[in-house]
Amino acid sequence: MHPIRTSILAAALAAAFAPAAQAQSNEELLKELRALKARVGELEKKLEAASAAKPAEGEKQWGMTPEQVQEFNRIAVKAEALEDSRDAMGLKNLKISGYMDPTFIYNRLQNRAGFQFLNRVDDDGYNYDNSYFGAAVIDFTKETDSGTRWRLTLAPNRGVGSVFDGTSIVHEASISMPLTDLQTRLIAGQIPDWSGYEYLQPTLNKLITHNLLFDFTLPTAYTGAGFDITRGKWIYKGMLANMNASKKQPGDKTPALVYRVDYARGEFQGFGFAGVHGKAPNLSESIVDPVTGEVVRQADSRLDLFEFDAYFIRGDVTAQGQFSVGRQRKASITPDPVTGELRDAQWWGLSVLGAYKFTPRFEGTARLDYINNKKNGGGLLGYTAADDRNGIGPDPFGDPEVGTNRYALTMGLSYAINLNTTLKAEYRLDRATLPVFLDVKNGEYRKSNHLFGTSLLVSF
Repeated sequence: MHPIRTSILAAALAAAFAPAAQAQSNEELLKELRALKARVGELEKKLEAASAAKPAEGEKQWGMTPEQVQEFNRIAVKAEALEDSRDAMGLKNLKISGYMDPTFIYNRLQNRAGFQFLNRVDDDGYNYDNSYFGAAVIDFTKETDSGTRWRLTLAPNRGVGSVFDGTSIVHEASISMPLTDLQTRLIAGQIPDWSGYEYLQPTLNKLITHNLLFDFTLPTAYTGAGFDITRGKWIYKGMLANMNASKKQPGDKTPALVYRVDYARGEFQGFGFAGVHGKAPNLSESIVDPVTGEVVRQADSRLDLFEFDAYFIRGDVTAQGQFSVGRQRKASITPDPVTGELRDAQWWGLSVLGAYKFTPRFEGTARLDYINNKKNGGGLLGYTAADDRNGIGPDPFGDPEVGTNRYALTMGLSYAINLNTTLKAEYRLDRATLPVFLDVKNGEYRKSNHLFGTSLLVSF
């Protein structure tokens, strides 16, 4: 008998045999028994309905129809197969990005106006009107499950490799491997210079051209190994590396110490500093073999560079600044007038930039640069001879012992057509304290030059 029915009948019997003081007539007892029986029947029906609603042992309950479940299983198998194929081909955690920025440049004293795109750096050297813009770049970044990062950036004719090598299309080839944790890493390879507030790639710059400090006082790239350490708001980077060289020349054995430190003071501001100390290529052509008449190649000479930069970026306002100082042994433009020996090149400079967004898409930018470079006829990093295109060195018809100081004022506008496309335009005035800019139309030297540029930057 069912447990509920047994309990109810037991209660009924107990009531039937209660003491005499609680006795009832036979008719009343029968009524109560019929009511109890009817109640038991109702309870049994509810139990049977509840049992019928439950699935049998081992039977599945479907939130979808059997056809939908079959389709879901097919998709799951296909997704797992795609993941296995991706992993087998090495595509897991692989990111591909890139940009192109066809550029139009007008240079008054060079008597030149036209588009610049993928032009070779070694055709006429690195100049302020012919730096890293006008490029087509593709970047591959891969991170393994262990946290090691691998990066290869290709920039035909326009990357750092083409500047110090002449033919290399490799802009960056580097690895970053975690040591004790993900914030303590070993870095190695060819890494573009990290000094200053301006970045090399146009996707991170507001203007087309770079500031004077970027072009003439900072290294191009480092080839070596070191560490990248993050501790809270501080980031430390340091390497022992060849500066601006993928391989040392015979007789040159000493690497340079290169470093950068960054501190994020808050959400909107921070500062950093960087330096290079050690042997670096000396490109001086001032010493000539008296027998052969050929330029004597100079050995790597001692270089000391230091720069400090800071930024404030909040809402529509951007403010950035940089101070740099440098010296390279035996790299001056003018040799000693008595002994004929090379002397040290020394310089210091400032650059400040301000930008304001008139609308979320439309931004205006102004930048002011200055380099003091008078000593020993002048001489900057990689510029150890008078340069009448960039305005470096002494007055060709004046005192060879006095180099020129340089100024540049740049104003620009940029408009974000969409998330991936930006149109830029800029006007730049370059000035010098001496007439060192050559007007190629008439052969005269002037103290100032004008440049106008536009570019269409498309990135993904």
